[in-house]
Amino acid sequence: MLAEGHQNPVDAFLTVWESARAAAPDGVDPTTVALASADVRGRPSVRMVLLKGADQNGFVFYTNFASRKGRELDANPHGALCFFWPWLKLQVRVEGMVERVGDAEADEYFASRPRGSQLGAWASQQSWPIESRERLEANFVAVESRFQGQIVPRPHFWGGFRLVPDRVEFWQEHAFRMHDRLAFTRTSTGWRRERLQP
Repeated sequence: MLAEGHQNPVDAFLTVWESARAAAPDGVDPTTVALASADVRGRPSVRMVLLKGADQNGFVFYTNFASRKGRELDANPHGALCFFWPWLKLQVRVEGMVERVGDAEADEYFASRPRGSQLGAWASQQSWPIESRERLEANFVAVESRFQGQIVPRPHFWGGFRLVPDRVEFWQEHAFRMHDRLAFTRTSTGWRRERLQP
């Protein structure tokens, strides 16, 4: 397993993430990850997002704070990520608390986005109903006109979340369901590593 030899799950993740990116088939974005959240009643929802950063502080993705996931994560700051890279026959699951990233970090990432994506963040009230595709496209045109010749600032309602892991599990496929599973759980002194039965 690619995660073998690591006592820190983030180090292990960075190793396998690099392998996933290096070996990704053409047209496949290896930063795609399923994000699970839950509302205040505990009802779960899941969707795909793009991982924009990973380090010892956690796993970062961006969204509209007023979207369904944004509202759920603000109200119930527990989340889970599930990566699956079939070309490596590898899955990584990450669970933990979620917090907003700081304004400076969000501003820096927003400034790095393509201009069209920046405008799209302003044009769409993500997850909220709209009467037609034509209205959405008209919103984009209006925003494009509003910021013509200007730097597009980050909207106050758009930014990042960081999932701070307290549990990380690596799953590697093997024949006859004899898969490898390594689980890391955060403790008061570091990380406990266990091998799980498949």
